[in-house]
Amino acid sequence: MNNGWQGGRLSRRRFALALPLLGAVTWATPGLARTTGPQRASRNLMGTRVDIVADGADGPQLQVAIDLAFGEMQRLEAMLSRYREDSVVRRIAQAAGRHPVAVPPEAMAVLASAQRVWRESAGAFDPTVGALSGWHFEPGQQAMPAAAEITAALRHVDARQLHLDEHAGTAYLAARGMLLDLGGIAKLPILAAGLRVLEREGVANALINGGGDVLASGRLQGRPWRVGVRDPRAPEKLLGAIALEGFGVVASSGDYERGFVHQGRRLHHVLDPQTGWPTQGVHGVALLARDVQAVNGWGTALMVQGMAAVPAWSARHPGVAVLAAGSDGALWQSSGMTAALKPVAI
Repeated sequence: MNNGWQGGRLSRRRFALALPLLGAVTWATPGLARTTGPQRASRNLMGTRVDIVADGADGPQLQVAIDLAFGEMQRLEAMLSRYREDSVVRRIAQAAGRHPVAVPPEAMAVLASAQRVWRESAGAFDPTVGALSGWHFEPGQQAMPAAAEITAALRHVDARQLHLDEHAGTAYLAARGMLLDLGGIAKLPILAAGLRVLEREGVANALINGGGDVLASGRLQGRPWRVGVRDPRAPEKLLGAIALEGFGVVASSGDYERGFVHQGRRLHHVLDPQTGWPTQGVHGVALLARDVQAVNGWGTALMVQGMAAVPAWSARHPGVAVLAAGSDGALWQSSGMTAALKPVAI
């Protein structure tokens, strides 16, 4: 149950650690005759609001491209959601302990990425954490499983039992009762697929924001895109803004998105696959890179590993700028993030 979407249902709007700062741009209003200037649209996907902004000279064509991008993202969400009966993820779980399941290349790519991050994080990210299904964090549905239920579920959390045959195109969970949850690693590839559709349709300047994960290409009206980074300790405030042009991704994770307080402890949706309980110690993480694969899954993994692991991880990944806030109020930034994050007033 990493940063996953909730059955396609959009819950109340939450603070996102990263958010586009679009300034005083003149927008084309859907349904009106405006044919030039930036176009924007929003839809509910993956349990959050996904926004697309596209900039170019042909407004109607931009809207066509935006619709196609949303269509592709909806197709992939249906494939990768653990909440849809007909999804690939559910079919793999239904066949657990019995037989491998044929999976499309898009799903195989996400599964292979999940296995890679599991290995590199020494198990801090685990795509089989879906077995911890007794936790519920949405308003009106909040629930905490009993300790015995968590112990029983942990017997089915073990990514070593996920077997991928990329040549045959199959995935297999080796033990009955195992469940996949790709929520912490599927969203960025889905957003990236939407951006590729825009590029295929000739849109060179675009931004997609999905619940605090922001991907951008090109520029906005000749200037870099700007992405604000909230202070995880006080999400109503901004620490600063990052300028993106060409291609860039800002990925964020935090314990403030979905959760509740029980006996004085905040319980949230990022679960430690070793304990079965919500992580402690890291309040939020923001990662800036030029490559989706460089950051995908690592927000969740770093929240599991804790603040002490962040500087060493950053040193091993010099191409990624890192910001992490501890639950105790401590804030750590890599030199790359310090250089990228500029003061801003909103």
